[in-house]
Amino acid sequence: MRLPVFLALLLSGCVAASGSQLPHASAVADVIRAGPHGSAVTIVLMENKDYNLVVGSSQAPYLNKTLIPQGALLENSHAITHPSEPNYLALFSGSTQGVTGDQCPVSFGATNVASELIAADKSFAGYSESMPRDGYTGCYSGLYARKHSPWVDFTNVPPSDNLVYHGFGASVATFVWITPNLCHDTHDCAVKVGDKWLSKNLPPIIAWNKSHAGLLILTWDEADPDSNGQNQIATVLVGPMVKPEAKSMQDVNHYSVLHTIEAILKVPCISNDCTAPQIKGIWQ
Repeated sequence: MRLPVFLALLLSGCVAASGSQLPHASAVADVIRAGPHGSAVTIVLMENKDYNLVVGSSQAPYLNKTLIPQGALLENSHAITHPSEPNYLALFSGSTQGVTGDQCPVSFGATNVASELIAADKSFAGYSESMPRDGYTGCYSGLYARKHSPWVDFTNVPPSDNLVYHGFGASVATFVWITPNLCHDTHDCAVKVGDKWLSKNLPPIIAWNKSHAGLLILTWDEADPDSNGQNQIATVLVGPMVKPEAKSMQDVNHYSVLHTIEAILKVPCISNDCTAPQIKGIWQ
């Protein structure tokens, strides 16, 4: 009797006919783990910088000399559109939800990664720096902008998951999303300001991840200015499951990142991310 097609492919060329010798279970496990895996994910989103304005820039010494060598740099990563808000919605819910500008307030009941995690008895926490208080739903307050905190826009994400960011502590959520304020994310301030913020805030995340099989994803919402017309952004993944100093030219976008997160956290894909390729070739 023949093995199922998926198992035959998994065994990468082993004969599937009756009586063939199967590889040791550990070999199969190695093949499985070659894809996205981990126990928790933290994502940090920066703002409005073309790939070439941060990767290789002297204004971003932490990013280039410390962070990128620790993990994988996606050299062909792209945002979905312009301006900011639709990209955040795409990365959170697999769809721009028809939003084409930076509207606020907006409200949706659509499935998203947080609602998927809640349905699976897992957890989500969205942290926004400089938000006035936990559960805040206003559009703007000082350096806080709701358009960069997409979970606030969904009625199926409880207010208790909408939290002020004061710095990373011991993670209590399966998926943590951190939105720096409008200066620290480089929306209103220079690359060097954002890089300094990253140098202070990412090391505790990386340290926690090492002992908890956690993955850190750092990415940008969009390329602005869009120098090559490809909306090309920097995306870096760091964690014990990622090959250090890895580089990938795989064509990916925000939907690919979301699909990869869903695969790691074992929740279903949602919408446009279902057809986007998961990130490959960088895993330990």
